[in-house]
Amino acid sequence: MTPPPAVRWIYAFADRPRPLEEAVRAFWAAVTGSTLSPTRGEHGEFVTFLPPGGADPSFKHQTVTDGPGGVHLDLCVEDVPAFVRHAQETGATTVFEEPGLSVLRSPAGLGFCVVPWAGERTPPPVVAGERLDQVCLDIGPAAHERELAFWAALTGWRPVLTGQPEFHRLRPPLGVPVRLLVQRLDDEQPARAHLDLAVLRPAEA
Repeated sequence: MTPPPAVRWIYAFADRPRPLEEAVRAFWAAVTGSTLSPTRGEHGEFVTFLPPGGADPSFKHQTVTDGPGGVHLDLCVEDVPAFVRHAQETGATTVFEEPGLSVLRSPAGLGFCVVPWAGERTPPPVVAGERLDQVCLDIGPAAHERELAFWAALTGWRPVLTGQPEFHRLRPPLGVPVRLLVQRLDDEQPARAHLDLAVLRPAEA
């Protein structure tokens, strides 16, 4: 079997409405020890959190105009058209395309983007014992098995059952900064995603 095109880097996006923009950006900059890039976009809706120490960024904020927002992923690959074809064969649907950007949805309806890899290699460091570690995909029981299989096939990352049966972790190759955790919810809800911070455990006395 031919392996899927490699995901070389991931950006996690916090998508929040305009009234929360300033507070969200300030909060996540403080939590991650980052500085904010200049804003981008027609309405200044995009900003990147720049990590300390010359590491490559892996976290961005997007101001949205509709709804409460959420979280989405940008998958960075060397060949966007080839990866989009692979995603479609795996079960994704294409929502929007322009040169250098494809917006897709997973079978459960989670949006994600496919963009060109820009050579990022150095993950952000742990800051004050914390690191933006993973994006958790929250999936209802009926869609869970299909969605887990989709993300495993899309990325080529093997799902690993954690100590709790409702959680499967997809571990990326060394150097990719964001892991995926797929959670089976107790009841039927629309699929959504949230951000997880990893916190270093204090040394035992």
